[in-house]
Amino acid sequence: MEPRFTLSCFLKHYSTDDKCLAEIVRVKYPNGIKCKKCKEITSHFKIKGRKQYACQNCGTHVAPLSGTVFEKSTTPLTLWFYAMFLMIKTKSGVSAKQLERELGVTYKTAWRVFKQIRILMADQDLIPLDGDVEIDETFIGGKGINRMKTRFDDKPKQVVMGMVKRNGKAYLKHIENTGKWALIEQINKYVSPNARVITDEYGGYFQLRKLGYNHYSVNHKSNFKVGDIYTQNAENVWSHLKRGIFGVYRHVSAKHLQAYVNEFAFRYNNRKKNNEMFYILLKQVALVKQVS
Repeated sequence: MEPRFTLSCFLKHYSTDDKCLAEIVRVKYPNGIKCKKCKEITSHFKIKGRKQYACQNCGTHVAPLSGTVFEKSTTPLTLWFYAMFLMIKTKSGVSAKQLERELGVTYKTAWRVFKQIRILMADQDLIPLDGDVEIDETFIGGKGINRMKTRFDDKPKQVVMGMVKRNGKAYLKHIENTGKWALIEQINKYVSPNARVITDEYGGYFQLRKLGYNHYSVNHKSNFKVGDIYTQNAENVWSHLKRGIFGVYRHVSAKHLQAYVNEFAFRYNNRKKNNEMFYILLKQVALVKQVS
């Protein structure tokens, strides 16, 4: 891997579909391809003009794209890879309209490419957070004042809950409401009982001490920070998320909100691995199945 994964580096490594396919084979079959007929790992060669490989011994074909987000797509792999490169090189995201212009494809194709890439960005390693964990919630979309519907035709705001380990990773989840049981359900799932939980003084978190959590809170009406009790890391995540949704995507439906949230969480969780982020995303190809 190059010291810095720049555009020139990307183009050097992935300038053709065959190079992209070879990289997928390397990721999907790190120990080599096991031939179904020979029942062992054998040497395989690329079949000219097809996205398939054949066994050197018996000629049995294998399709590396089968079961991946690339399956049945007529879009060249070079364009898929470039879209992935764009996704990891921006802090605020890239719109499907922009991808349409850059790749010369239809808007429908651009939107589907980004949809599949966001599937790869969903966190597969759900280890409960320990240490100091800041928890907060934010509201996305809608026009209701103070998060409430003021007109019969107002669209309600959507709730996103964030659990952020200091100097660590974050879990961002689209939840139905800010009721205490909705919040506690997520905390039980994603936060270790041994963590020190830090929140604001919202009433939905009052039950945490009774449930055995080491809970501290800060009153945002008077102070944003008391010693090391603050939620500034969570607020930083919301800053990037809202700039992306309101500034780039403009509107995100409730149905797809979690997918967009996963995108921002992926970049945040890999923020210290800027030069490796593309390869981390590419490794997900072997783990995540296609979704129509």
